[in-house]
Amino acid sequence: MDRSGIANLIAETWTTDALGVPTSKETARQVFVAVDSVSRDEWFNGARMGLNPEIRFRMFRHDYAGENVIEYDGNRYAIYRTYIGRNDEIELYAQRKQGDVKNAGDNQG
Repeated sequence: MDRSGIANLIAETWTTDALGVPTSKETARQVFVAVDSVSRDEWFNGARMGLNPEIRFRMFRHDYAGENVIEYDGNRYAIYRTYIGRNDEIELYAQRKQGDVKNAGDNQG
């Protein structure tokens, strides 16, 4: 499998400051991935559940540590499902995160 794409897996951790206010911190790490569109069945089944399946990432299974967000080509995606395949591979199924649109400022007229 060609894993020539580079993506960032984003982990979010929460801490509480001295006043008890929770704050989040993101940590990103790069991984090599293969990128595909989702299948027609995945798209229809996801749409039935209120999801918008868009993209599938395949990577070495031990590089994934349960992150919920992946960034690829300037876009952020929410990981909604994983599938452990053969040969130490994992598939991450993702949809674009709301409000994270590449070059959103370019559309202003």
